[in-house]
Amino acid sequence: MSRADYRGVTPTAKARQENLEETLTTIGRAVTIAEVAALAGVSVGTASKALNGRGSLRPETRQRVREAADRLGFVANAAARSLHSGRTYTVGMITTDSIGRFSIPLLIGAEDALGAGQVSVFLCDARDDPIREQYYLRTLLSRNVDGIIVTGRRTQARAPIAAGLHVPVVYAFISSADPQDCSVVPDEADGARRAVRHLLSTGRRRIAHVTGPEHHHSATVRAAATEQTLRDEGLDLAIPVLFGEWSEAWGRQAAGLLLAAGADVDAIFCGSDQIARGVAEALREAGRAIPGDVALVGFDNWDVMVDGCRPALTSIDMDLEGIGRSAAELLLAAINGDPVRGKRTRPCRLVPRASTAR
Repeated sequence: MSRADYRGVTPTAKARQENLEETLTTIGRAVTIAEVAALAGVSVGTASKALNGRGSLRPETRQRVREAADRLGFVANAAARSLHSGRTYTVGMITTDSIGRFSIPLLIGAEDALGAGQVSVFLCDARDDPIREQYYLRTLLSRNVDGIIVTGRRTQARAPIAAGLHVPVVYAFISSADPQDCSVVPDEADGARRAVRHLLSTGRRRIAHVTGPEHHHSATVRAAATEQTLRDEGLDLAIPVLFGEWSEAWGRQAAGLLLAAGADVDAIFCGSDQIARGVAEALREAGRAIPGDVALVGFDNWDVMVDGCRPALTSIDMDLEGIGRSAAELLLAAINGDPVRGKRTRPCRLVPRASTAR
């Protein structure tokens, strides 16, 4: 298309045509990083750092380089990059959470943090099987991953996945029993305190707590924080903690126990959204209005449960994606020679909905 052919064409259309012609010239051959750098107006070294997530560059510079790379259809040569850096730009994630309830949000958060450096994640489901877990560990190590994230469906500490590994390991959602290992976990006590304080702020004073198994770490932590928060306000639970299962069935049963005992409660804080949904169903069938007669709070902010509950359930969110991002950032730091030791906790947040509306 000659310059004369642009007569009568708007500047926007002209620019699009030029972009198309420039892009078409790259089809059939590999775009070089030098071409990306030239289009972005930076040096080759700066372009390399921007695309690899390295160096101290301004955000606008990184963005400009990435836009240039996208425009030209640049694809990084993984083999060359690995040979140059001694890294494979891959990370393994080993989980025991077979249904993905916790591991999928964690994976999304980790990929958000790793994506800027074009690091890929291999997700391995160990299914609570120690033999399978060690198989996946050996497999990941044989692929020369740069690091490993270990996670699961429980927050309690677990034994280290292995000793003396030559790659860094970060535990996410669960923690390692070795205090020297790096772990990122939700502050479940903080979540329970937020739930109780929210109920108190709505004028509730006769609060019951229905939760999971008494031997379960999360159940005991959340129950202890609930009782302590009430004591700090000069109050006690309206009835001793009801421990049971992490299920809707237990929620319905627990609500039945409260109703049969004639417990004078105006709010119920549940240790999980599944329990809360069961409680809500039983209260509604008994003619109790939520939140008019009884306010209700759950824990986990599981969209399937909170949206399916009637009315919509106020819940505590553990920010699983945030935990995944933090774990990945700490793993990257360790890969780059700056490891962090010990356990780090992240606060929860309250998500208010109709079940506690004033």
